[in-house]
Amino acid sequence: MTERTVLLVEDENDLRMLVGEALRMMGYRVTPAADGPQAVAAMEQARFDFVVSDVSMPGGMSGIDLTAHAARLQPNARIILVSGFARAQLPALPANTTFLPKPYRIPQLLELLRGHASPGGGPLASVPG
Repeated sequence: MTERTVLLVEDENDLRMLVGEALRMMGYRVTPAADGPQAVAAMEQARFDFVVSDVSMPGGMSGIDLTAHAARLQPNARIILVSGFARAQLPALPANTTFLPKPYRIPQLLELLRGHASPGGGPLASVPG
């Protein structure tokens, strides 16, 4: 089985390191990015199976903005957006994204990466908290 690749976009350093390490321990190849511009640069250099991004980030590019870049640069990647805000508090999420509320547990994220929750990642897909 080919190693699955994850672009993990999270501005909180400790959370980015913790989630990244947990995913590596589960066999994923993880590329971390602290903000949208770093994520776009990574997407220009490598192919990813998944883009997991926080919605709210500094630097002028939100996770929602990042999905437009992902659609262009990583058309086959599955996009998972995470946020501490309730989904109803966020602007409309792009089609073909999956929403994961914070705080989440690593098994919830792994379930999405393995495809057992919200198949297809449609516009209304989400995982209960």
